[in-house]
Amino acid sequence: MVLLFCQRTFAVIFEIYFFRGFMIRFRLKELIAEKEFREQRKITLIEVAEKTGVNRTSLSKMQNPANRHSTTTAAVDALCNYFGCSVGELMVHVPDPQDPA
Repeated sequence: MVLLFCQRTFAVIFEIYFFRGFMIRFRLKELIAEKEFREQRKITLIEVAEKTGVNRTSLSKMQNPANRHSTTTAAVDALCNYFGCSVGELMVHVPDPQDPA
């Protein structure tokens, strides 16, 4: 997988989305549930953190839709590799319902 943004650019794009009233939602809960079903076993955030190198606290923040959490392309790449998914399957762009646009 080739990601075309550098980490700094990616973080800046996330911040622009937040200030404009948009949100990027991570689908970690869904992906963990799918992987648990496929592998017929329980998967914890601790395991995901160990396998991906992404901090467990960051994963927890990504998993909570109330949090607007930015991350790096390295973390996105590691999570996509772990779950065997694309960026579009890991993250979803959701317009902010409070934005009058």
